[in-house]
Amino acid sequence: MRLFRRGESASTLDLLVAGLGNPGREYERTRHNVGWLVADELARRHGGSFRSKFSGRVAEVRVGDRRLALLKPETYMNESGRSVGAAARFYKVPPERTLLVHDDVDLEEGRLQVRLGGGLAGHNGLRSIAQHFGTNDFLRLRIGVGRPERGDRRPVADYVLSPFDPSFDVEELVARAADAVEALAADGLAAAQTQFN
Repeated sequence: MRLFRRGESASTLDLLVAGLGNPGREYERTRHNVGWLVADELARRHGGSFRSKFSGRVAEVRVGDRRLALLKPETYMNESGRSVGAAARFYKVPPERTLLVHDDVDLEEGRLQVRLGGGLAGHNGLRSIAQHFGTNDFLRLRIGVGRPERGDRRPVADYVLSPFDPSFDVEELVARAADAVEALAADGLAAAQTQFN
């Protein structure tokens, strides 16, 4: 089943993909910025170049016959809704055609889950976006980053703001997550879930 049908909205965009993260060099390769890494990988694969807009950076790309906008909000995670909401209004994209790519401590490290709707699980970026949309019914690509291991006394907030363990293959995870976004855009939600969840 297709996720999108032609002519169902005024938007010329098939999917708004928002990779969540924080601006600043100190956050670049942290778990919390995995959404940005996926947006960068999709731009690299499809020849997109980012420009400043919507309190963030945006690149428009084609994935097959689908038009996607890749957004990296630069508002800091807690204010992501400001950037995503502005982009969604500009492109006239409803929440159910907005995909948030984000870290998730409730999934084991390296696991992916594609879904529509669901709870916010204490994720401040998702909470901000839900407030701007007035609904939780947006698409998500949850990227598992796990929780601190036994004996690691760091609070979860400090853990997600730290880099992945050097032994963990971040590039492979980012590549699989980008594959999942491409599958969602091309084949729809159910197909992406079957392949990646």
